[in-house]
Amino acid sequence: MAKRGGFPGGGMPGNMGNLMKQAQRMQRQMEESQKELETKEFTAKAGGGAVEAVVFGNKTLKSITISPDAVDPDDVEMLQDMIVAAVNEAMKQAEEESGAMMNKMTGGLGGGFPF
Repeated sequence: MAKRGGFPGGGMPGNMGNLMKQAQRMQRQMEESQKELETKEFTAKAGGGAVEAVVFGNKTLKSITISPDAVDPDDVEMLQDMIVAAVNEAMKQAEEESGAMMNKMTGGLGGGFPF
């Protein structure tokens, strides 16, 4: 008597097996890209180059460089604002690169799957 339903041999159908392999390959590529992104540096300047911030792709601050010309004891607020602006811009660059990497890997699907 012939079996009804199921797949011959009890395994996954060919398309499902290929889909699983593709998903695993994509996951490995994403992990490799994420590791690469974490060590990539993003640099931004503020105040005409008076302040420079460098962040890693994992959004940790690596360094801040302040030009001696930017140090005015009578206007500390300006220096603080330039530091914030430089750090925020560098973080934005890292975030944009991360988003672009995810779009490339997912083909624009984003993170929200409908199931």
